[in-house]
Amino acid sequence: MKRIGLILLLVLNVAWAYAQKIYLGRSTYSSDLVCHIDGDGRIYKGQETFRSSVLARFDGTSLYPGNSTFVSDILLTWRDGKIYKGRSTFESDVVATWRDGKMYAGRSTFSADVLFHYSQNKVYRKNESFESSVLLTTSASVHPLVLYLVFTGL
Repeated sequence: MKRIGLILLLVLNVAWAYAQKIYLGRSTYSSDLVCHIDGDGRIYKGQETFRSSVLARFDGTSLYPGNSTFVSDILLTWRDGKIYKGRSTFESDVVATWRDGKMYAGRSTFSADVLFHYSQNKVYRKNESFESSVLLTTSASVHPLVLYLVFTGL
């Protein structure tokens, strides 16, 4: 019986990984779906599933435009809680820093530089934690680089 529970948990985790959805505000209605991420890391606009509607592709460390996987096309790179421009990992190319559920502008970790924070599958404006300050809602945990992409509208 314990093994069945573990298998069920594994199946649910796999299903959640394939069902990452990001909604506008506090909504979870399909009409408010901003984008969704499939199991291959493709980020689609809204509910669309056409190859032509892929906004970006994320492989765990790099973000590519559209369906590209060419190293020369990398838009952003994730490394050690920082987001870098292109393929760079130079400190001068840090565009954002992720720390304790908060996204900071550039290399900063000062409270005044918080762009948004992510808690319990909700993206909140700056340091606010009011329900009225929810900018986005996710159906499952989403990588900070993907949240940054959606937040900035790259």
